[in-house]
Formats: sequence, structure tokens, C-alpha cells
Amino acid sequence: MSILKRLPFFSLALLLLTYTTISWVISKAHIPQFMWLLAVISILCLMGGLTTSWTRLTNYSFVLFKSNLGSFGMTLVGAFLFFLMIVSFRVFVNTLLIVAVAVLARIDFQTAGFNQGQTFWFLSIFSLTGLALGAMLHKLI
Repeated sequence: MSILKRLPFFSLALLLLTYTTISWVISKAHIPQFMWLLAVISILCLMGGLTTSWTRLTNYSFVLFKSNLGSFGMTLVGAFLFFLMIVSFRVFVNTLLIVAVAVLARIDFQTAGFNQGQTFWFLSIFSLTGLALGAMLHKLI
């Protein structure tokens, strides 16, 4: 079957629309140029984390919980993230929306039979395209 017939267009459209909207908001805030680079790196890290196999992730996470110091550090990080979630709820909701749409697209790609590499590249390309599209639309309008 052709790749175009297997593509989950609805999930990709949601992904593109979400990143376009978030990029519009970021562009409206007039942030410095290096923050755009940080956004691109974080998008690639998110897509890489979503497309990595879960067994590999569990091997890395067990390293953090083997010692008492690692468990304590992860507890502190979790508490700090919970504090940030409460303090800046709007940022948390936007981040949750991005992660939820990316997970939906990942599940649709997995159901369609794509491998991890193809899924990573499709999700990354559509996410970065949405990021660029939102910034360009804000500059043009």
C-alpha cells in the first residue's frame, strides 16, 4: 500500500494546526532568536522521545531510581514541575495540548504500520512546518 494512503491526515492536520497556533503566540511575544532555536530543539526532543521504544526508555529510567539519592532527586524535580504547573497554568495547558496531539499522531502512525524512523521524520517535519507557518503568518498579517 502506498505511504500516502496510510498517512493519518487528520492527526497530521491537528499537529500542524496546533504548532501553527503555538508559533503565532510565541511570535506575538517577540522573543529573542535563540528561543526559536530552543523551540526547534525541544520539538525534536519531544518527537524523539515519543518515537523511541518504551523498553529503551525504561532501561534509562531505572538508573535514576536505583539509589536513594536518585529517587530523592526525581521527587524534587516532580514537586518542582507540579509547582510550575500550578503557577503557570496557561503554559501547562498549552504544553499538554502539544503533547496530547503528538501522542495522538504517534498512535495513528503506529496503527498505520509506520516504523519508528518514518514516524519521527513525519512528526518532526509537520511540527517544524507548523512552527514556521505560524511565525510567517504572524509576520504577514
